[in-house]
Amino acid sequence: MNQTVAFLTISTRSEEPLTPSLRVDLFWHAFVQCTVPYVAFSRSLGVDYIHHVPDEDESGSDPEAGRSAMALTTSAIRAAGFTVDSEFWPNEGAADCSQCHAGCTDSPVGGK
Repeated sequence: MNQTVAFLTISTRSEEPLTPSLRVDLFWHAFVQCTVPYVAFSRSLGVDYIHHVPDEDESGSDPEAGRSAMALTTSAIRAAGFTVDSEFWPNEGAADCSQCHAGCTDSPVGGK
């Protein structure tokens, strides 16, 4: 869960669209279903609600774009002072990423 918290925290601060890994996204899905603590967490970060916005692009995934987005995300997590757990981020060497650019991002704009 700590990797999901790190991702959500930095995603509310970033101007760049960031992407969760598949494992982080699965925890995000579980967290968003617990609406009361999820809304409280979102508000603690200064936004009303951190929206989960899946990519609706039908063109399929682009592995190179996924690796690039994942590298940007893990760099932002580190820059914010969080630890990056390689078991949750395929670009950190734990596994080969074949679906790492699922396109799920947050949308804090309008939620502040």
